Amino acid sequence: MVRPARRLERIPPYLFAELDRMQAEAAARGVDVISLGIGDPDQPTPPHIVAALQRAAADPANHPYPSYAGSRRFREAVARWFRRRFGVELDPEGEVLALIGSKEGLAHLIWAYVDPGDVVLVPDPGYPVYKAHTLLAGGEPYVVPLQEERGWLPDLDRVPADVARRAKLLFLNYPNNPTGAVADEAFYRRVVEFARAHDVLVVQDAAYSEVGEPGYRAPSILQVDGARDVALEFHSLSKPYNMTGWRIGFAVGRADLLRPLATLKTNTDSGQFTAIQEAAIVALEETPPTWFQRLAELYDRRRRLVLDALAAAGIQASRPRATFYVWARVPQRFASDGEFATFLLKEAGVVVSPGSAYGDHGAGYFRISLTVPDDRLAEAMERLQRVLA
Repeated sequence: MVRPARRLERIPPYLFAELDRMQAEAAARGVDVISLGIGDPDQPTPPHIVAALQRAAADPANHPYPSYAGSRRFREAVARWFRRRFGVELDPEGEVLALIGSKEGLAHLIWAYVDPGDVVLVPDPGYPVYKAHTLLAGGEPYVVPLQEERGWLPDLDRVPADVARRAKLLFLNYPNNPTGAVADEAFYRRVVEFARAHDVLVVQDAAYSEVGEPGYRAPSILQVDGARDVALEFHSLSKPYNMTGWRIGFAVGRADLLRPLATLKTNTDSGQFTAIQEAAIVALEETPPTWFQRLAELYDRRRRLVLDALAAAGIQASRPRATFYVWARVPQRFASDGEFATFLLKEAGVVVSPGSAYGDHGAGYFRISLTVPDDRLAEAMERLQRVLA
């Protein structure tokens, strides 16, 4: 038997694949499982976006290979959206790059920039892709702790000077998965100062920029003076438009900073189906503000339901301003977050994400996703309270 590449031995099993496996095993035993583990919206994609895909898919002009960088129409729509949303001007010719979902782009950016031995500054707890692909590329992840007492923002002053000198990339993710924390422009100004001082490229994963409590509007790092010289920002249509399965996103920033990613993608994939890009244009340009208001109200209602239930069960959790997650402390009677997650699955048929799956600094916490129907979420909270009573 041919041996797989040794590099695969450096990364743990992907979190959500493990959750799927555990859930399938429980379901096979006849358990009515309610999964609060994966952030996949339960609401359908808006009808006007689906209709746009249907029209575009029926047009033979969209059937050949797509543009590697994304269609000109899609890139222009992104530039217009960015101007409306953040007041930032982008040149669609070189400062916008279409992605097959932001996860793909984030992973490939590492391969485009990181040589073996290069350091990548990785937030912990954080989205597992940052660390996994750093290891796969032969880089050295350096953990930058995110701590509750700092509002889940990294303390860049604590990065050792010798590590900062060797670092190529600094990953940020605000609004933050898994904690729900947010960042303001003052924080981004400090990030830009750090990046300038140490010649580091900042990679801001903004997949949740449009998902927040009513009235909250997340800023872009590119709104900060000097950020264009040191930062790229990645966006996704998955979360704000309920388009997770469509796999469409985009990266923006200075053309010369985006070009390495574009070069790698040209040699790796053939771009996203043009019909999906056409539907994404409609999403960006024709989705009414009322859609986002209703989305914010939906998750706010579910957020309050979960926070009230956790408080009644004696579990500490702070109210997040954004994302559709609740990040909470594991009850003290459990030795670990893994033990707690296993207990909930076995005793209540409820799946949550153990915090340590997002890194060592996530130990002692767990994440609940609000992307299940209200009645099932309420039932999950009733089960949780019952088994913890």
